[in-house]
Amino acid sequence: MAQPQVHTNTGLSAKIDTSIAHEARVYDYWLGGKDNYPADRALGDAIAGHIPAIQTMAKANRAFLGRSVRYLVRECGITQFLDIGTGIPTAGNTHEVAQRAEPGARVVYVDNDPIVLAHARALMSSSPQGKTAFIHADLHDPDSILSDTTLADTLDFDRPIAIMLVAVLMYFENDDDPHGIVAKLLAAVPSGSYLVITHPTADFDERAMARVVHSAEDAGITFHPRTRAETESLFAGTELVEPGVVPVVTWRPDLAERAATLVADPESAWYWAGVGRKP
Repeated sequence: MAQPQVHTNTGLSAKIDTSIAHEARVYDYWLGGKDNYPADRALGDAIAGHIPAIQTMAKANRAFLGRSVRYLVRECGITQFLDIGTGIPTAGNTHEVAQRAEPGARVVYVDNDPIVLAHARALMSSSPQGKTAFIHADLHDPDSILSDTTLADTLDFDRPIAIMLVAVLMYFENDDDPHGIVAKLLAAVPSGSYLVITHPTADFDERAMARVVHSAEDAGITFHPRTRAETESLFAGTELVEPGVVPVVTWRPDLAERAATLVADPESAWYWAGVGRKP
């Protein structure tokens, strides 16, 4: 198996601080992973106290990632992915799903957590025909991603690319200009590229989500849920593919690998999800 190219942004620390909760490690905890620490588990449990089904929601979000990648490869012919905020590698990573459908698929992962960097080589091996790479960078500074030589070395910007922003934009307040960040990423890729977003929302239970926001802020983590309309606005500059921005469990359920992974209640996972195509 080919090993990924790994690049560390010199502006980010590679030191792992286990005393402070980190988004990627909390998510890993909810998914049943082992790369988390007491601070991460404490925040994960605090949020679960407000949303008992949070683990199910995290898994539903992960399942959507697989469905969207299968859709993009099989139905849209996309073989290049820029996965930002990838989190700690687990089963069903973007490159694994894509390369099962198209062995030559190429994927660049981006995350700002040094523990993700530590696992990049071990857990992101590519197929011999394809290629994977990892950039240690922060989406708050999209230029640091787009200017990284690893990106151009791995992906061909003359061909369409899918930008994956799965469960990451909730860590941006409006003052962080998430719309401008997304627009900058879209401007860098050619026509025919795609944008994939999932985003937690308070639309299904405003009071419970308010308590989640408070717990995250107490741990020093920004957490900004958005409405359906606000999530749709993040797709500006793209044409939404059917069925549009919908509850995450209802987006193309026919693409699930196993029917048993489907959840009947569309509001069982408090995420909006969608895929848009750049004209």
